[in-house]
Order: sequence, then C-alpha cells, then structure tokens
Amino acid sequence: MGNMSNIQWFPGHMAKTKRKITESLKLVDAVAEIVDARIPFSSRNPELDGLVGDKPRILILSKPDLADPGISAKWTAYFKQAGWVAFEADCSSGRGLGQFLPGVKRLLEKKLRAYEAKGMTGKKLRVMVAGIPNVGKSSFINCMSKGAKAKVEDRPGVTRGNQWFTIDKNVELLDTPGVLWPKFDDPEVGERLAFTGAIKDAVLDIESLALRLIEFLMKEYPENLKERYKLTAVTDESALGIAGEIGKKRGMLISGGEVDYERLSVMLLDEFRGGKIGRISLEKPKRED
Repeated sequence: MGNMSNIQWFPGHMAKTKRKITESLKLVDAVAEIVDARIPFSSRNPELDGLVGDKPRILILSKPDLADPGISAKWTAYFKQAGWVAFEADCSSGRGLGQFLPGVKRLLEKKLRAYEAKGMTGKKLRVMVAGIPNVGKSSFINCMSKGAKAKVEDRPGVTRGNQWFTIDKNVELLDTPGVLWPKFDDPEVGERLAFTGAIKDAVLDIESLALRLIEFLMKEYPENLKERYKLTAVTDESALGIAGEIGKKRGMLISGGEVDYERLSVMLLDEFRGGKIGRISLEKPKRED
C-alpha cells in the first residue's frame, strides 16, 4: 500500500527507551498501558510485554467515543480474559476514568495488605503509564492528576528526570521515560496506525491511504459511508468509483470537472479521525493476537 514501506521504526531510539523503561520498572508496582480503542492491537508496542514481564497490568482503551461500542466491549472482555484489568476511558468527557484507582487497588490488593500488616499504610502504590505516540497517554496523565505539575523530589529510588504525578493519597503515576514507538513489521498494522493519524501523513501516499479506508468502510461499515456522503449504493462500486462520487457531491473538482483526489483524501481522513463517519473500529480481537 502506498509508501508504507517508508515508515521507519527508529530502532536506535527504541533501544534507549527500552533501557530507560527497564530501569524505571524497578520503581513501580504495576504498568498501565494506553491503547487507541479503534486499534487496541495495532496501537500496542509488542516489545512492552517482554520488558514488563510479570508486573501487574492495566489496559486502558482511550478515545472510546470514536470506536464501535460493540467491538470495544469484545476487546475489554478479551484483555480481562488474559488476566488484565481493562476498561474504556474517555478523557474529554471523563467517562470511565473513575475505574482507574479502584482497578489499581484491586490489582495490587496483596501488596496493600502486606503494607498494612507491616504498619506501612501510608506507602504509595506506583504505576508506570506507557503507550505509543498519539494514543492519549499525556491526556490520561493530565486528567488523572488534574493538570498538576510533575513533582520533582530528590529522594532515594526516584531517578532524576522521571516524572511522578500524585493522583491519590495512595497512588503515584510515572510517565514512561522516552518515546515508545509503534512497530511497523506488519503493513496492516502500519496502515491502521496511519488511518487513525498516529503516523504523520507527510510520509504516506495520502490518496492510496484514503482508497484503502474506503475499501475497509465498504466492507465493514457500508451504511456509515452511505449515510455520511449521501451515496445511493456502495456494494457494486470500486473504491475509486466511490471516491469520485464523494468528490463530486462535495464539489471537490479541478478544471475540466475532474475530481481533486488529494483534497478529497485529506477531507475523508479528517472526517474519519474526527468521528464524523461514525463510531468505527478497525480491528476485532482474534485468539492468536
């Protein structure tokens, strides 16, 4: 597809990030991973599982207002079955954020009981927040810490440069050191990341990307496509034919009455990312994932 092969994984950056994460993991009790609810599999970095090992995990599906609610429910069940605490959380409305603290305490119940038994009831639980760029990690931290500035303390066990946020008298969050880049080994993963805007459009062939999105919508969400762009039918057309029809309906024409496919592609991707075509999920859970 298009120029998907141009996307690099920045292995040098990742090596440094992995080293920093490994060091910081010694300071935390659990890891909260943020994923995009539209692409919970593609927006995970597969390296993280190996780094985190057997630390307790929380998985937060962000931007759930843009995803298909039925499919999001299946993803949540899928991760819970794998032994994680998993839930949807929308920072813009605050929906679901209230599940985080009870989830942390449920996950670390044994540790809390052990602290109580030793008379260490004030000892804080620490959670590292991880996620690839553009999944909403910073928004989540800001919402949970109510915009509080990271506190910088010179005390043992806190590596200089780490950002700690107090969100409750018992819980602190640690922002992931370094940037956890997505991994683009599978072109479909790269494509889904591109659809959601997790990869800069400048490195992509925007017209190919828009046509691939139309193909996906024709197959999985034909009614959304039909309704949004007032199309008569979407089943018998090619993606290019549909694109042409949308371009004409939106008046996106250049001299000679030809459709301006570049302008159309930018519009289509913007409308998809803004949820204007509807609540759409790009992948469903499969057992082998």
